[in-house]
Amino acid sequence: MNKLLSDQNSYQNVLNQKMPKPNLPRNLALSFVVGGGICVLGQFIQNIYINYFNFSPDRAGDPTITTMIFLGGLLTALGVFDRIARFAGAGTAVPVTGFANSMVSAALEFKREGYVLGVGSKMFILAGSVIVFGVVAAFIIGLISALI
Repeated sequence: MNKLLSDQNSYQNVLNQKMPKPNLPRNLALSFVVGGGICVLGQFIQNIYINYFNFSPDRAGDPTITTMIFLGGLLTALGVFDRIARFAGAGTAVPVTGFANSMVSAALEFKREGYVLGVGSKMFILAGSVIVFGVVAAFIIGLISALI
């Protein structure tokens, strides 16, 4: 038992020595810039819907979110989103494009298992928890809002 723990500790020590150290200031800056850039793109698209398609500012958010999710899914399907995410890290995960990426990448990964048992059942494997907690939070907030 002690030999096993000793081996685990020595393995962990070797792992800690060999593992590259993350460059936190660079990663934080890239996440901030790329995540902010995605949000600026979303604002630009929303302004297009307001100015060119006569959406009211209150209603322009719906097609904007739809467009951003479509772009995130399309870029994931083309393999571009993963390269952006590898470069920018968490900056791509926060906006709705990260949600689209989690659904499309899971669907692509399990496509070989068929459209029903693969794509249909596993495309929400990553995003399912987000949807469940979002619906539960919306229900609780709606209930509180109705009671106040």
